[in-house]
Amino acid sequence: MSAHLHNPGDPLRIVVLGSTGSIGTQTLDVVDHLARLPEARPIRVVGLAAGSNAALLSQQAARFCVQHLALSNPQGADSSVRFLGPGAPEALVRAVECDLVIAAMVGAAGLPATLAAVERGLNVALANKETLVAAGSIVAPLARRTGSCLLPVDSEHAALWLCLQALDPACCPPCVAPPTVRRAILTASGGPFRTWVADRMAAATPEDALAHPTWSMGPKITVDCATLMNKALEVIEAHWLFGLPSAKLDVLIHPQSIIHAMVELEDGSMLAQLATADMRTPIQQAIAHPRRLPGAAPRLSLERMASLTFEAPDTRRFPALALAHRVIETGGTAGAIINAANEVAVRAFFERRIAFPRITELASAALDAVTPAPVRSLGDVLDADAQARDFVNRQVGPAPAWL
Repeated sequence: MSAHLHNPGDPLRIVVLGSTGSIGTQTLDVVDHLARLPEARPIRVVGLAAGSNAALLSQQAARFCVQHLALSNPQGADSSVRFLGPGAPEALVRAVECDLVIAAMVGAAGLPATLAAVERGLNVALANKETLVAAGSIVAPLARRTGSCLLPVDSEHAALWLCLQALDPACCPPCVAPPTVRRAILTASGGPFRTWVADRMAAATPEDALAHPTWSMGPKITVDCATLMNKALEVIEAHWLFGLPSAKLDVLIHPQSIIHAMVELEDGSMLAQLATADMRTPIQQAIAHPRRLPGAAPRLSLERMASLTFEAPDTRRFPALALAHRVIETGGTAGAIINAANEVAVRAFFERRIAFPRITELASAALDAVTPAPVRSLGDVLDADAQARDFVNRQVGPAPAWL
């Protein structure tokens, strides 16, 4: 049995990695919401980790009476922050006794801390895509050995998990979907450029890319949604969370963002999960698991819906999706390569050093240039990550002096 299901009357002790980011702040809102429900298990926030926002971290610590704090960038930290530097989140996870780690750090920087939590056998509410994209071949088997559950904090994976639980109530990631599943479908809003022609997309600015039509997320993830790279990374995640091969994973564009995932069964019937476009729903699902409690997000009003529409993704304008299947079928460090290359390319786009379409082009080029290798340890993942970053940086060229 997983760690945080022991002694259900005791407080659930949680550590939030990336507490000052979009998912982290919404997680703390959910904690506040659950504290107002008499039927909910008591929650204690026992650790917080942030990147560089020392001021907000201090406010959160005071709000939740948290003593154990970590800050990756020491600048601005006061004496209350015990763990400082790039390895601070991992040190926090290894030092603090807890039941559930909310892994909400963006990028590969969150990988060591998340892996440490899995090593300890802690349950992980996983919002850090890079953990499974880059190191799924290490993390998923390790979670099975230690008894760590990887509870998805992502609307599509949380939805897919619910659909699979209808078939197998014992399904808790990492798990293997029942053989009756013909395919799993993740939906995508299509992002801000769903109806843009290619020439217009080529001239898109960071401001254009950040204008997401349905979701409110951090800037990096929002740009990933604009390229559909976010959906590509989610396909790779689903492979590791639910043991699904590439051939059983599909994506549909669903602009209303109401249906978040569907499961098609061999007999032709389908299961779907519907909810409002609010990240607090999957966050609460992970924290409250296995219970279903009154939600913090607005309820869905079916009678007010005009229509639910679907369309196949245009892989010519959005070639990132094809990379997901290539990564799954290639295996090894392919996921680490594409993830690192995309991170560097997105940063270059934000700095207005490359055009929007170059983000996916550089990720694909990195997969061609850096040979995927078997993953035996975290070192193999980090080495591939470094090679991919170096490749993209060389393609982009040095940053101008004004940056």
